[in-house]
Amino acid sequence: MPNAPCPMPNTQCPMKELTAILEAFAKLQDDAESCFLATVVNVKGSTYRRPGARMLMTRSHTLIGTISAGCLENDVLEHTRVSMPDGKPIVVTYDSTADEDILWGFGLGCNGLVQVLIEPLDQNDLCNPLALIQECFAKQQPGAIATVFAVDGTVNVKIGDRLIIKPNNNLITNITDSALESALIDDAQIALTNQKSTINKYQLSSGIVEVFIEIIQPPTHLIIFGAGQDALPVLQFAKALGWRVTIVDCRANEATKERFALADDVILSRREILQQQISVNEQTIAVVMTHNYLDDLAILKILLPSPIKYLGILGPKRRSEKLLAELSDEGQAYSAEQLDKLHSPIGLDIGADTPEAIALSIIAEIQAVLANRCGNFLKNRTLPIHQPQEIKEITLDALQKL
Repeated sequence: MPNAPCPMPNTQCPMKELTAILEAFAKLQDDAESCFLATVVNVKGSTYRRPGARMLMTRSHTLIGTISAGCLENDVLEHTRVSMPDGKPIVVTYDSTADEDILWGFGLGCNGLVQVLIEPLDQNDLCNPLALIQECFAKQQPGAIATVFAVDGTVNVKIGDRLIIKPNNNLITNITDSALESALIDDAQIALTNQKSTINKYQLSSGIVEVFIEIIQPPTHLIIFGAGQDALPVLQFAKALGWRVTIVDCRANEATKERFALADDVILSRREILQQQISVNEQTIAVVMTHNYLDDLAILKILLPSPIKYLGILGPKRRSEKLLAELSDEGQAYSAEQLDKLHSPIGLDIGADTPEAIALSIIAEIQAVLANRCGNFLKNRTLPIHQPQEIKEITLDALQKL
């Protein structure tokens, strides 16, 4: 792995992995088995996983999710057996830049430092992070988790203490220091507004507290307009990434529901009533592949003025130009920002000529847009693959005087 700094991504843990963790936790609770959660809360240098990566564990060696390339998982599990006699959360630091790594035998090979929070899980605990993640997924809205992972001094705060902002903006916290609580409320709200996770170091009069403020995003929602055979691999790739997928069939064919059973939702419609049957927001992405000119015209008329994040349409550029010209003749005017989200021809230029390869190029382009990347060869990138994340240092005493 290149020796590049590691960022704080907008969504830290892949959606499919998080979904698997949530499903496994629900089952393990039904089985009344003790569970532990490992979360990467801080990194320095180059690391395989980034803050927010999670792994669910039981002492019977159930492991769901990953926090490394496979070199840390068993050791983290061992810590639940030997390092947590009182059942309280702990933070374990793995430093692959130190000579001791040779003795440990982990073979991290990334020239970075990883801090992992290990904690027991209780489904009745209001500050259980998985409960917040489950709610964000169910309501399709973001939330925030501020987790203490380092304490130095005599601050009345413990490792693993949390402040949570739920999708309905309700607040849950077990942090008893009023100055820290007030600062975390403000900083978590800022992180939610910016849709960006942060690591903050708070200087209090009685010590220092480091906190990972994590933004939990619901799964990406992809709407595929069209139910032909070429839509199937797009659906399959999207589901492999853990995205939520809706299929819209403008032919209203009942057989579509069975053929696209992998989809989260299938809408059978006609273009005349389509606007009443779909709902989009600024996080929605859409792929138009109906192979019907009039259907595409109606869909573009709905989606271009909407706050949708990405809109791709299958077909050559001259076809989309004709569609836009016809909409213009009908009196429709679009801003440069609205037109910029339209991608036609759709997909990255990878020489795709089969349904599967075309689907791969489409999903890769969407991923690049979501990550605000251009989709070029990494070997030609002069900057680090991931931008470093600076720890924000805040002196609360100074803030209180303002």
